[in-house]
Amino acid sequence: MKLFPAIDLASGCAVRLLRGDFNKKTVYSDDPASVARGFAAAGAEYLHVVDLQGARDGGAPNFASVARLIAESGLLVEVGGGIRSFDAARRYLDLGAMRVILGTAAAYDRELLLRLLGEYGGKIAVGVDIRDGFVAVKGWLEVSELPAMEFCAQMQDCGVETIICTDISKDGVLGGTNLELYKKLLNALTLDIVASGGVSSLEDVRALRDIGLYGAILGKALYTGALDLTAAVELCRA
Repeated sequence: MKLFPAIDLASGCAVRLLRGDFNKKTVYSDDPASVARGFAAAGAEYLHVVDLQGARDGGAPNFASVARLIAESGLLVEVGGGIRSFDAARRYLDLGAMRVILGTAAAYDRELLLRLLGEYGGKIAVGVDIRDGFVAVKGWLEVSELPAMEFCAQMQDCGVETIICTDISKDGVLGGTNLELYKKLLNALTLDIVASGGVSSLEDVRALRDIGLYGAILGKALYTGALDLTAAVELCRA
Protein backbone atom coordinates (compact mmCIF):
# COMPACT_ATOMS: atom_id res chain seq x y z
CA MET A 1 0.00 0.00 0.00
CA LYS A 2 1.26 3.47 -0.90
CA LEU A 3 1.39 6.12 1.80
CA PHE A 4 0.75 9.79 1.07
CA PRO A 5 1.75 12.13 3.89
CA ALA A 6 -0.31 15.28 3.46
CA ILE A 7 0.40 18.98 3.41
CA ASP A 8 -2.65 21.23 3.38
CA LEU A 9 -1.83 24.79 2.36
CA ALA A 10 -3.37 28.09 3.46
CA SER A 11 -1.62 31.44 3.08
CA GLY A 12 1.59 29.61 2.23
CA CYS A 13 1.61 27.63 5.49
CA ALA A 14 1.15 23.96 6.29
CA VAL A 15 -2.10 23.74 8.26
CA ARG A 16 -4.74 21.24 9.34
CA LEU A 17 -8.46 21.84 9.63
CA LEU A 18 -10.93 19.97 11.81
CA ARG A 19 -13.48 18.31 9.50
CA GLY A 20 -12.71 20.98 6.89
CA ASP A 21 -13.70 23.91 9.13
CA PHE A 22 -11.57 26.99 8.41
CA ASN A 23 -12.54 28.35 11.83
CA LYS A 24 -10.79 25.35 13.39
CA LYS A 25 -7.40 25.71 11.75
CA THR A 26 -4.03 24.82 13.23
CA VAL A 27 -0.87 26.18 11.62
CA TYR A 28 1.97 23.65 11.85
CA SER A 29 4.66 25.31 9.76
CA ASP A 30 5.32 28.42 7.71
CA ASP A 31 7.81 26.39 5.65
CA PRO A 32 5.91 23.54 3.93
CA ALA A 33 8.97 22.54 1.89
CA SER A 34 10.83 21.80 5.12
CA VAL A 35 7.92 19.61 6.25
CA ALA A 36 8.05 17.74 2.95
CA ARG A 37 11.77 17.17 3.25
CA GLY A 38 11.13 15.70 6.70
CA PHE A 39 8.64 13.28 5.17
CA ALA A 40 11.21 12.26 2.56
CA ALA A 41 13.84 11.72 5.26
CA ALA A 42 11.39 9.43 7.07
CA GLY A 43 11.15 7.23 3.99
CA ALA A 44 8.12 8.63 2.17
CA GLU A 45 8.00 8.44 -1.61
CA TYR A 46 4.77 10.35 -2.21
CA LEU A 47 3.18 13.61 -1.09
CA HIS A 48 -0.48 14.67 -1.07
CA VAL A 49 -0.92 18.45 -1.34
CA VAL A 50 -4.16 20.42 -1.13
CA ASP A 51 -4.61 24.14 -1.67
CA LEU A 52 -7.37 24.66 0.88
CA GLN A 53 -8.15 28.19 -0.20
CA GLY A 54 -8.29 27.05 -3.80
CA ALA A 55 -10.68 24.24 -2.85
CA ARG A 56 -12.96 26.71 -1.12
CA ASP A 57 -12.80 29.63 -3.52
CA GLY A 58 -11.37 28.28 -6.78
CA GLY A 59 -8.10 29.39 -8.34
CA ALA A 60 -4.61 28.64 -7.07
CA PRO A 61 -3.66 31.13 -4.33
CA ASN A 62 -0.94 28.77 -3.06
CA PHE A 63 0.51 27.96 -6.47
CA ALA A 64 3.99 29.22 -5.57
CA SER A 65 4.07 27.00 -2.48
CA VAL A 66 2.98 23.98 -4.51
CA ALA A 67 5.65 24.72 -7.13
CA ARG A 68 8.30 24.80 -4.41
CA LEU A 69 7.08 21.50 -2.97
CA ILE A 70 7.28 19.81 -6.35
CA ALA A 71 10.72 21.25 -7.04
CA GLU A 72 12.32 20.72 -3.63
CA SER A 73 10.66 17.80 -1.84
CA GLY A 74 12.14 14.96 -3.88
CA LEU A 75 8.72 13.27 -3.62
CA LEU A 76 6.10 12.28 -6.18
CA VAL A 77 3.44 14.91 -5.62
CA GLU A 78 -0.31 14.76 -6.21
CA VAL A 79 -2.11 18.10 -6.03
CA GLY A 80 -5.72 19.07 -5.42
CA GLY A 81 -7.76 22.10 -4.47
CA GLY A 82 -9.36 24.57 -6.86
CA ILE A 83 -8.50 22.74 -10.09
CA ARG A 84 -11.58 23.59 -12.13
CA SER A 85 -10.22 24.22 -15.62
CA PHE A 86 -8.02 22.49 -18.18
CA ASP A 87 -5.34 25.15 -17.83
CA ALA A 88 -5.28 24.86 -14.04
CA ALA A 89 -4.62 21.13 -14.28
CA ARG A 90 -2.04 21.59 -17.03
CA ARG A 91 -0.10 24.17 -15.00
CA TYR A 92 0.46 21.71 -12.17
CA LEU A 93 1.31 18.83 -14.49
CA ASP A 94 3.75 21.03 -16.39
CA LEU A 95 5.46 21.75 -13.07
CA GLY A 96 6.06 18.03 -12.67
CA ALA A 97 3.16 16.95 -10.46
CA MET A 98 2.61 13.19 -10.54
CA ARG A 99 -1.13 13.76 -10.87
CA VAL A 100 -3.83 16.31 -10.15
CA ILE A 101 -7.04 15.74 -8.23
CA LEU A 102 -10.40 17.07 -9.37
CA GLY A 103 -13.14 17.51 -6.80
CA THR A 104 -15.83 20.09 -7.52
CA ALA A 105 -15.02 20.01 -11.24
CA ALA A 106 -15.51 16.24 -11.42
CA ALA A 107 -18.90 16.59 -9.76
CA TYR A 108 -20.19 19.43 -11.92
CA ASP A 109 -18.19 19.54 -15.16
CA ARG A 110 -18.14 16.08 -16.74
CA GLU A 111 -17.00 17.52 -20.07
CA LEU A 112 -13.85 18.91 -18.44
CA LEU A 113 -13.19 15.63 -16.65
CA LEU A 114 -13.44 13.62 -19.87
CA ARG A 115 -11.23 16.09 -21.74
CA LEU A 116 -8.54 15.87 -19.07
CA LEU A 117 -8.76 12.08 -18.97
CA GLY A 118 -8.40 11.98 -22.73
CA GLU A 119 -5.29 14.14 -22.58
CA TYR A 120 -3.61 12.92 -19.39
CA GLY A 121 -5.16 9.55 -18.48
CA GLY A 122 -3.95 8.27 -15.13
CA LYS A 123 -2.50 11.64 -14.16
CA ILE A 124 -6.07 12.73 -13.38
CA ALA A 125 -7.56 11.51 -10.10
CA VAL A 126 -10.88 12.39 -8.47
CA GLY A 127 -11.41 13.36 -4.86
CA VAL A 128 -14.64 11.98 -3.44
CA ASP A 129 -15.38 13.74 -0.17
CA ILE A 130 -18.31 12.17 1.63
CA ARG A 131 -20.66 13.75 4.13
CA ASP A 132 -23.70 11.72 5.23
CA GLY A 133 -23.46 9.54 2.13
CA PHE A 134 -23.33 12.39 -0.40
CA VAL A 135 -20.48 14.12 -2.24
CA ALA A 136 -19.33 17.38 -0.65
CA VAL A 137 -17.85 20.12 -2.87
CA LYS A 138 -16.26 23.59 -2.73
CA GLY A 139 -13.88 22.81 0.08
CA TRP A 140 -16.57 20.76 1.86
CA LEU A 141 -18.71 23.86 2.34
CA GLU A 142 -21.54 22.45 0.23
CA VAL A 143 -23.08 18.99 -0.01
CA SER A 144 -24.29 18.01 -3.47
CA GLU A 145 -27.23 15.76 -4.32
CA LEU A 146 -24.82 13.13 -5.69
CA PRO A 147 -24.90 9.84 -3.74
CA ALA A 148 -21.27 8.96 -3.07
CA MET A 149 -21.34 5.31 -4.13
CA GLU A 150 -23.18 6.11 -7.35
CA PHE A 151 -20.74 8.93 -8.08
CA CYS A 152 -17.74 6.62 -7.59
CA ALA A 153 -19.23 4.14 -10.05
CA GLN A 154 -19.74 6.96 -12.56
CA MET A 155 -16.10 7.99 -12.18
CA GLN A 156 -15.01 4.45 -12.93
CA ASP A 157 -17.24 4.38 -16.02
CA CYS A 158 -15.64 7.63 -17.20
CA GLY A 159 -12.21 6.03 -17.10
CA VAL A 160 -10.89 7.47 -13.86
CA GLU A 161 -8.15 5.19 -12.48
CA THR A 162 -7.76 6.61 -8.96
CA ILE A 163 -10.12 8.11 -6.40
CA ILE A 164 -9.17 9.71 -3.10
CA CYS A 165 -12.08 9.01 -0.81
CA THR A 166 -12.51 11.03 2.40
CA ASP A 167 -15.02 10.41 5.16
CA ILE A 168 -15.33 14.01 6.35
CA SER A 169 -16.69 12.95 9.74
CA LYS A 170 -13.36 11.23 10.41
CA ASP A 171 -11.08 14.00 9.19
CA GLY A 172 -8.78 15.60 11.73
CA VAL A 173 -10.23 13.95 14.84
CA LEU A 174 -7.70 11.11 15.25
CA GLY A 175 -10.53 8.68 15.85
CA GLY A 176 -9.67 5.96 13.37
CA THR A 177 -10.63 5.42 9.75
CA ASN A 178 -13.87 4.21 8.19
CA LEU A 179 -12.74 0.71 7.29
CA GLU A 180 -16.24 -0.46 6.33
CA LEU A 181 -16.54 2.32 3.75
CA TYR A 182 -13.34 1.23 2.02
CA LYS A 183 -14.35 -2.43 2.08
CA LYS A 184 -17.61 -1.45 0.43
CA LEU A 185 -15.80 0.57 -2.23
CA LEU A 186 -13.36 -2.26 -2.91
CA ASN A 187 -16.23 -4.70 -3.37
CA ALA A 188 -18.05 -2.39 -5.77
CA LEU A 189 -15.19 -0.95 -7.84
CA THR A 190 -12.06 -2.01 -9.69
CA LEU A 191 -10.19 1.31 -9.65
CA ASP A 192 -7.43 2.35 -7.22
CA ILE A 193 -8.80 3.71 -3.94
CA VAL A 194 -6.90 5.98 -1.57
CA ALA A 195 -8.29 6.29 1.96
CA SER A 196 -8.34 9.69 3.61
CA GLY A 197 -9.60 10.84 6.98
CA GLY A 198 -8.89 9.47 10.43
CA VAL A 199 -5.84 7.33 9.69
CA SER A 200 -4.38 7.71 13.16
CA SER A 201 -2.30 4.69 14.13
CA LEU A 202 -0.21 1.82 12.83
CA GLU A 203 -3.25 -0.37 13.43
CA ASP A 204 -5.26 1.79 11.02
CA VAL A 205 -2.51 1.55 8.42
CA ARG A 206 -2.25 -2.21 8.84
CA ALA A 207 -6.02 -2.67 8.55
CA LEU A 208 -6.20 -0.66 5.32
CA ARG A 209 -3.21 -2.51 3.91
CA ASP A 210 -4.69 -5.88 4.79
CA ILE A 211 -7.96 -5.28 2.91
CA GLY A 212 -5.93 -4.57 -0.23
CA LEU A 213 -6.32 -0.81 -0.50
CA TYR A 214 -4.12 1.01 -3.02
CA GLY A 215 -3.15 3.89 -0.74
CA ALA A 216 -3.78 5.95 2.38
CA ILE A 217 -3.31 9.62 3.21
CA LEU A 218 -1.67 10.47 6.52
CA GLY A 219 -2.47 13.87 7.95
CA LYS A 220 -2.94 15.17 11.46
CA ALA A 221 -1.55 12.03 13.12
CA LEU A 222 1.87 12.82 11.62
CA TYR A 223 1.82 16.40 12.86
CA THR A 224 0.81 15.49 16.40
CA GLY A 225 3.24 12.58 16.64
CA ALA A 226 0.45 10.02 17.07
CA LEU A 227 1.77 8.11 14.06
CA ASP A 228 5.42 7.52 13.18
CA LEU A 229 5.91 7.84 9.44
CA THR A 230 9.02 5.67 9.26
CA ALA A 231 7.24 2.83 11.06
CA ALA A 232 4.21 3.19 8.78
CA VAL A 233 6.39 3.10 5.65
CA GLU A 234 8.19 -0.01 6.91
CA LEU A 235 4.86 -1.67 7.68
CA CYS A 236 3.61 -1.10 4.14
CA ARG A 237 6.84 -2.40 2.62
CA ALA A 238 6.75 -5.60 4.67
